[in-house]
Amino acid sequence: MDTSKRFEKGNGGCPSIQCEANKEVLCSSCAEGVVTAAHRVSNRDIDPCLFGKGGTCCKNCNMGPCQIIEGVDSMIGICGADAATVAARNFGRIVAGGAAAHMDHGRGVALAFLETAKGETPYEIKDTIKLRQTALRYGIDPTDKDTTDLAIELGEKVVSEFGQQEGTLQFMKRAPKARQELWDKLGIWPRGIDREVVELMHRTHMGVDQEPESLLFQAARCALADGWGASMIATELSDIMFGTPVPIRSKVNIGVLKEDEVNITVHGHEPVLAEALGMVAREPEMIAEAKKVGAKGINLAGVCCTGNEILMRRGYPIAGSFVQQEVVLATGAVEAMVVDVQCIMQGVSPVSKHYHTELITTSDRAKITGATHIQFEEHRALDVAREIIRRAIKKYPERGKHMIPVHQMDVVAGFSHETINYILGGRFRASYKPLNDNIINGRIRGVAGIVGCDNYRVMDEIHVELAKELIANNVLVLVTGCAATGIGRAGLLSPEAASMAGDGLREVLEAVGCPPVLHMGSCVDNSRILIAATEMVLTGGLGDDLSDLPAAGCAPQWMSEKAVSIGQYFVSSGVYTVFGPSFPTTNCKSVTDYCFKEMDKIYGGCWDLAQTANEFANKMIDRIDMARKNLGLDKKKERVLFDMAMRRELGSPGGGSLHDVGCHGPSAS
Repeated sequence: MDTSKRFEKGNGGCPSIQCEANKEVLCSSCAEGVVTAAHRVSNRDIDPCLFGKGGTCCKNCNMGPCQIIEGVDSMIGICGADAATVAARNFGRIVAGGAAAHMDHGRGVALAFLETAKGETPYEIKDTIKLRQTALRYGIDPTDKDTTDLAIELGEKVVSEFGQQEGTLQFMKRAPKARQELWDKLGIWPRGIDREVVELMHRTHMGVDQEPESLLFQAARCALADGWGASMIATELSDIMFGTPVPIRSKVNIGVLKEDEVNITVHGHEPVLAEALGMVAREPEMIAEAKKVGAKGINLAGVCCTGNEILMRRGYPIAGSFVQQEVVLATGAVEAMVVDVQCIMQGVSPVSKHYHTELITTSDRAKITGATHIQFEEHRALDVAREIIRRAIKKYPERGKHMIPVHQMDVVAGFSHETINYILGGRFRASYKPLNDNIINGRIRGVAGIVGCDNYRVMDEIHVELAKELIANNVLVLVTGCAATGIGRAGLLSPEAASMAGDGLREVLEAVGCPPVLHMGSCVDNSRILIAATEMVLTGGLGDDLSDLPAAGCAPQWMSEKAVSIGQYFVSSGVYTVFGPSFPTTNCKSVTDYCFKEMDKIYGGCWDLAQTANEFANKMIDRIDMARKNLGLDKKKERVLFDMAMRRELGSPGGGSLHDVGCHGPSAS
């Protein structure tokens, strides 16, 4: 892909990029001399190495790197490894890297949960109902147990799953029975969370597993340990500690920064840090200190997935997605950027040096040269948060030339599985039945997930155009991660955007007051989509397994290894998943065919590749329509005119219902 066509030079060498807020900041005089990822991509004279991009460069030993060409005998590895082995190894290592990031995140949340249960942190158990439900899933009887004892027992069991060597992961038993039976038949039940990453890394070491299918089975097992293990643990325990998200209004885009307040951005993925900062930022004492230096208050804004965490639970605005992290700093209006782990560009350090901004790292896993390091520890979370905020307050008087763009957009976020259940049926009739009924009767065509990163090599806002096309075709969209921020910037996360949906979907959305795109959280919260999809199966009428659902997923602008792990656990769960604009095995036809075709036969879900929004939409809608056809939902039901005798029969026990003959009322109401 020709980079120059995407990033034409503007005045002063400013890269021309699609987001208006980014353009205004980077082309302003206060950003002069600042180099961001946008500049680095536009100035790069060479495209990525095609061997590496397509998965056929092997550097797993010191005889290489070996560049492999499939079908050319002279272009295999020094050790004899062919393209299929190398591509499968590389794919497995990507999955292992992405899964490890989520697993370490999940372990951190589990340990913080256990410390909280023991009263060693300032956090608390906010959702006691979910605590008891989760305890039951782990085989713990909550009867006659107080909250503290129950939380400690649950915390100990959850933490043990990370290191266990045999057995199964409890949350995998939430999947439909048919899916569990398939996993059992295939022999890919994860035995322990950490074990599967270690084994996958061992198998991909030089001279170990050299059968592509075997490598890809272990990649599937490792990914399942992520999605149905660590990621689900992180989401569920975060909900119990910090509160299960409910719909909440806020704003996104760089314009959420304030002229007259201390601007602190929190960037990364750890909810424990964001929660502590959120608790302290509204303390009267902190606000009084800000006023002493001339500010009206403290403005905490999120970046990347930490932004999604504090948006979902506290309503704090999101200043930017992954691709905006350096641009947010280039406004010159940020007193401190506080980071924890994952997706933090090293470029934020030199950008911050152009201004008064202090870059603060908080995890010993993720230090950055040139940053101030303040180690975050859960047992003194509020003290650390106060120290960080006080440092930011001291920086406010040093703010110099700056430019805050006006661009911001209203959003509604907070659509957890529990919230969707409640919206559809209320407190006493909470159920996915109205959703299923409206898929069955055709008002809603199906459900699509748009997840994952944004990417400076894909600046065509594919997320936005794809979402618009899906909802116009009556497909309900679920979104997580930086994709959610991009879609939010375009105004699709508000109920008013229902006007852009097709007639059937719009009718349902207006009845329940929902946006056409439901913000479900950060990238680790893709487990919420697994739970929602499972609930659709259990509710009935849409098949017996996740692979039967009229549903599809995609990551159109994937950037990180985590996205590939997420994609693989969806595929292994039976969901058709489209990535773009590239896929990490495309230089090897046999492995790519296995991922795109054979996995469909094995799991009932597979990978696919697309590049444009239209291509994504067509492939996903075709898959949804195929599922509808397999379920018999493509046939129009014959209308029946009822006489009085037939109406009396409907009122008798066992007399059937209007639903049975295709006369459906507005179920969503």
